[in-house]
Amino acid sequence: MTKSDPNLVLRRLPIVVGSLGAVLLLVNRLLTSEITESQARGDVLGVILSAVLILTGLMWQQVQPRSPEAVELIGEEGFVLAADLPEAVKTELAWASHLLLTNTVTRSLLVYYQGKVLLRRGILGNKSEVVPGQILKRVLEKQQAIYLVALKVYPGQIEFDYLPENTQGVICQPIGDQGVLILGANAPRSYTKQDENWIAGIADKLAVTLQELGDKN
Repeated sequence: MTKSDPNLVLRRLPIVVGSLGAVLLLVNRLLTSEITESQARGDVLGVILSAVLILTGLMWQQVQPRSPEAVELIGEEGFVLAADLPEAVKTELAWASHLLLTNTVTRSLLVYYQGKVLLRRGILGNKSEVVPGQILKRVLEKQQAIYLVALKVYPGQIEFDYLPENTQGVICQPIGDQGVLILGANAPRSYTKQDENWIAGIADKLAVTLQELGDKN
């Protein structure tokens, strides 16, 4: 299921109008037995205007950004927290995940910390266990976020089998040096720079909370 492009009609309108004008000029020319100088000048002007409209429409096809196609993620909606977490940590994770799901394009997310899945929320994949692949390992080692703008074009997509199978975009945001916040979107190239900054800020806040939990233990 894809989301229609709200600018589709606007982008195609100049092409349709220009083409229609050119056809009408041609029909008028063919049906006119005697061409006057004024009609000839009008035909030339009409052809120029039609050509400009068609060229404008073709340019708009390239210049105007199209909304990324969204899909309905495959899976059941759920909210799963690790049972052995303190209530304060559960509250923090619930708050953070709610903000991400309601204020960004995120539709599925996980919190992976110290080798355990602490949270799964949104549209859930079939697998609940996270086995770090090359991408996740790199995020943990480098402590730098990785944004896969269109997951299906990356060979490493297979490691995200714990997300819905038709996830379109993924952000792996480090939580300190011991965890990763993994977010899945239902449309490619849909996270903005502002979204990325917002996600990084929430991950930093979670890192402080989870570090304090580790210190107490």
